[in-house]
Amino acid sequence: MAKPNVISKNELIESAKECLVTNGIEKFTLKAVAEIAGVTQGTVYYHFRTKEQLLIDITKDICDNSWNEISRTNENLLRMALESSKSRCSSTSYYHKLFLTLITSSFTNERIREQMGDILHKENQALSSNLSKIWSENPVEGVSPDTWGIILNSLIDGIAIQALLVKEFPIEKTYSELEQLLLRLTNLSIQEGNQ
Repeated sequence: MAKPNVISKNELIESAKECLVTNGIEKFTLKAVAEIAGVTQGTVYYHFRTKEQLLIDITKDICDNSWNEISRTNENLLRMALESSKSRCSSTSYYHKLFLTLITSSFTNERIREQMGDILHKENQALSSNLSKIWSENPVEGVSPDTWGIILNSLIDGIAIQALLVKEFPIEKTYSELEQLLLRLTNLSIQEGNQ
């Protein structure tokens, strides 16, 4: 039996995530979300006018939750951020499939492009802000924290693309070596700050 129309947008987003896990992005529909949430399809349409809008809101929710969790700690910030992004590169994770599907849709849909651009901008800022916590000094003169955020965000998304497409992609090795690279940059930053 369907619940009355007193379900929150956040509860629907959680049901939509469950729907993605259960059905995959290929079989994701607003009707399937309504069934999992136990509400009418009209209730889902009330909160999300289109499937794309619901998918964008899921993406925003995942990003916001991830950055909020990472930003709450000062210890092992780098490791937590890398573990979070690595966990989204597995073949069972729907996040990057969803993210890349929306990016592709944004090439022909201005509304999706604006919203995905906002998500990327927010991620770049979160990376810049968190790197500023880790690096007392900029490890490479002439490269701003904002540019570091953009570079690292692009690097993480590029690794995700390869992990999704290359059958035997070395996720563990790649992330381990990426962590070593970032730790070296951190050590350079500390050495610069001590001089």
